[in-house]
Amino acid sequence: MNLKRSNSSAPQKQGWHPAWLALLSSLWLSSAGNIALWSQVHQLPEVTGFRGLAFAIGFGAIITAAISAILSFLNWRWLLKPAIAVFFLSAASGAYFMMSYGIVIDSTMITNVVQTDTKEALDLMNWRMLISLALLGILPCWVLWKIPVKPLRLGQQIFGNILTLVISLVVIVGALLAIFQDFSSIMRNHTQLRYLVNPLNSYYAIGMVAAKPFQRNQTTLLPLGRDAQLNPANSKHKPTLLLLVLGETARMGNFGINGYDRPTTPELSNENIISLKGVMSCGTSTATSVPCMFSHMGKEAYESRKNNYESLIDVLHHAGLAVLWLDNQSGCKGVCERVPQVLTKSLKHPTLCKNGECFDEIMLHEIDQRIQALPAERRAKGVVVVMHQMGSHGPAYYKRVPDQFKKFLPECKSNALHECSREQVVNSFDNTILYTDHFLGQAIQWLKKSEANAAPAMLYVSDHGESLGENNLYLHGLPYNVAPDLQKRVPWITWLSASFEKQSGLVPACLKNKSETPLTHDNYFHTVLGLMNISTDVYQSKLDVHADCRGAS
Repeated sequence: MNLKRSNSSAPQKQGWHPAWLALLSSLWLSSAGNIALWSQVHQLPEVTGFRGLAFAIGFGAIITAAISAILSFLNWRWLLKPAIAVFFLSAASGAYFMMSYGIVIDSTMITNVVQTDTKEALDLMNWRMLISLALLGILPCWVLWKIPVKPLRLGQQIFGNILTLVISLVVIVGALLAIFQDFSSIMRNHTQLRYLVNPLNSYYAIGMVAAKPFQRNQTTLLPLGRDAQLNPANSKHKPTLLLLVLGETARMGNFGINGYDRPTTPELSNENIISLKGVMSCGTSTATSVPCMFSHMGKEAYESRKNNYESLIDVLHHAGLAVLWLDNQSGCKGVCERVPQVLTKSLKHPTLCKNGECFDEIMLHEIDQRIQALPAERRAKGVVVVMHQMGSHGPAYYKRVPDQFKKFLPECKSNALHECSREQVVNSFDNTILYTDHFLGQAIQWLKKSEANAAPAMLYVSDHGESLGENNLYLHGLPYNVAPDLQKRVPWITWLSASFEKQSGLVPACLKNKSETPLTHDNYFHTVLGLMNISTDVYQSKLDVHADCRGAS
């Protein structure tokens, strides 16, 4: 009995007040968790001297108070530590990618993450990432779990949470007023900073993605081009065979045929191709650009759309053509769901496929048999084949190229591009362009062989470009308004057979005069319809690159 009384009267371990734990966690997140942000701020010409220091302190106070305000809603006995742990881990992940590749985190980047397959995700894994997650995420989580938290009565907890929220809001307003002139100017001139505030950038982006179903009707796919039909052809005309090659991450400026100082396109240089060099993409990621370029709406209307529509692929199908989509990437992003498609992930080949991934030439393997499997009545009207490349998908560029096409050495053999010299990164990327050149060359040879029974043509356009270390930026996916042109300027290459030129009436000299004409992905939808000679109310001749280059057929 004495022993029991002694235990009951022993002093209880009080632990930390949860508000202090939330505050210190907010300080850690706003400082160590935002190393990418502070690195950018330090480089700004406006942030110098005492005034620059005052801005940095004020900005840091705003971030700390904002995180603390959010945690005030999560500050409950069994919820606080798990919530802070999620903040630590997401901040660690965001900090690694922002520091390593110079990316920022917005809704487009979150969409990319959601749509990334396992193979692409593994390409981003490396020991530096694991160390970063351990130091910035797992270690503070371990410390967090070791800290005892003082239990509070319900009334005390509610009062403390409200007080924390009020103080946080006061700090935000006070700090903002103190640095408002510099804050408004810097945020206006350096908009990328708002996408670096970690981990709030991730949560805001997730919220924007989650809100899309409320902003746009995702349940209904509106019809498009149901009136599409082929214009009457001369009885002597052969059915058209159009190959649409959807490139991946190819930079216009790294193609030898576009004036690059390296011979990255020897096979295309020997073909009678037309290369347009003034083309800008619809977005800086596959998830944005692919559905946008296959849309009739154009970039601005597509981004603000209230409903989803059928795509260019559907319009071609409505016109009675045989359409086939071959995908060596992560899918067609919804634009090919209603036509026959082949995903190369399931294919096996002794030399073209290994470790669950295939080189782009796999799409030419057994292509004739695949076309023959399409309905005969559609093939008689014409065939459109889309080949979606793996192309120059990073960061593991070295994986996309067979050994015999690794001409530019030494190459970067790491998926942590910042570990390699810029020369190595550029070499490995240029090898992917060299292989794309070979793939397109082989595609043209295949098309030439079909000229006895068809009028073949090829249109190659990439979805977006890539940063290769310029200004410490790698990969792609920056918000369009702050992304460098290197992530937005894309190659647009056309090859026309003699029979196609004759039947279509296209004048090659006219097309070549457009090599420097400013164009965008907005032109793609209407140019393809023009190439296939399809009439429909959704076709706009003013956006058809070739409309004014047609003579008498």
